[in-house]
Amino acid sequence: MNSNLTTTLIVLVAALILLGIALLQRRKVSFNKLVVLGLVAGLIFGVVTQAVWGTTSKVAVNAIDWISIVGNGYLALLQTLIIPLILISLISAFTKLDASKNFAKITGNVLTVLLGTTAVAAFIGVLSVITFHLQGANFVNGKATKDSLAFLQQHQDTLGQLSLPQKIVSFLPKNIFADLAGTRATSTIAVVIFSFLVGIAYLWLRRSEPGIAQSFAKGVNVLDALLAKLVRLIIQLTPYGIFALLTKTVATNSAKTIASLGIFIIAVYVALALVLVVHTLILLANKVNPITYYKKVWPVLIFAFTSRSSAGSLPLNVDIQKNRLGINQGIADFAASFGLSIGQNGCAGVYPAMVAAVTAPLAGVNITSWQFILTLVVIVTISSFGVAGSGGGATFSALIVLGTLNLPLSVMAIVLAIDPIIDMGRTLVNVNDSILAGLLTAKHNDLLDTDTLNSTGHQVGQRA
Repeated sequence: MNSNLTTTLIVLVAALILLGIALLQRRKVSFNKLVVLGLVAGLIFGVVTQAVWGTTSKVAVNAIDWISIVGNGYLALLQTLIIPLILISLISAFTKLDASKNFAKITGNVLTVLLGTTAVAAFIGVLSVITFHLQGANFVNGKATKDSLAFLQQHQDTLGQLSLPQKIVSFLPKNIFADLAGTRATSTIAVVIFSFLVGIAYLWLRRSEPGIAQSFAKGVNVLDALLAKLVRLIIQLTPYGIFALLTKTVATNSAKTIASLGIFIIAVYVALALVLVVHTLILLANKVNPITYYKKVWPVLIFAFTSRSSAGSLPLNVDIQKNRLGINQGIADFAASFGLSIGQNGCAGVYPAMVAAVTAPLAGVNITSWQFILTLVVIVTISSFGVAGSGGGATFSALIVLGTLNLPLSVMAIVLAIDPIIDMGRTLVNVNDSILAGLLTAKHNDLLDTDTLNSTGHQVGQRA
């Protein structure tokens, strides 16, 4: 059969699946069921596509390229909202929380959860490397490609040009309009810092010029409400996006590549699963039913898994925190926005710690010594500031850790081949941690609506 005709048929089948989801949506089938349907359909369609045509054939490549219009288009719509959401949501948080004296406590609570769990995640990553005997990279069956090494070396050279104090300064906004356009690797955290400063300025203005402050608050809240409606509109496209994104992921990652580094993939996912166990124990310690919690948050976790974008998950993250968990809107905005750039348990905790622990023995370091483990955990936790919330954040974080410890890049260049597979789990853990930070902070500040948290039947995009 002609390759173009075959490609057309594959795309038509995908279009029919998407049409079926649309028809079910018009019949008011629940959002959760549609997400599951998109997930399962994408998994099956991706497996069949790879099994029949492989990962590199012209037919498969062209078909996935067309199907990716849906997935990439959905991500693009979400990513369009990221910077406006961070900017408006954080500023709006200052106008919505009643007592200004709580800001320091709320910020401290959020950062404590994000950074504390990142330190634990780093420790778990080291333990996973030791348990699976990955130190020294004996599991590697191949060599890094020249392109991978060149890519890493370029980024390492860029980071190497900055001292630690200069790296810290790079987090600060220099040209807010440039950072709003995302022109730097640290643009996201720069916008977070700028928004926080504007919020502090608003509090001062509220004391000295309450009338002007009230007008400012009204304007910000109007923008916040408009963004919330826009978010809900785009979130309705989630089942379609998940189908297309998962189809692409499954169809384009060859079984041979995955098998060659299978032991490392398993070790990473075991570590990530243990981090989720820690999250669950924290929920239990704070008298939150984990079953209820995961029933409410799983749509955003599934989206994070398939999209591999913490930033792209931001709108759904905030919506679920506010409307399904009953978290105060200001705290939800804080936790979700801070979670994009600070203390990501997967990308900035588990992964850089594991890469460093695998690599360190090549430099003659004993990774079982408490001195190395403690040093690595501290470095990983500090370097978790400023990690970008989209693709490449984990690479950026791992390079900082390797550079600080003066370790070689060869192992990291090899594991880049299976990075998309690992990144799915990393992103899910990142997002769950930001939600956990919001939930615990709201609970400890008596800003959690327990009736909403414990209720059943709330859909994403509906206010409790």
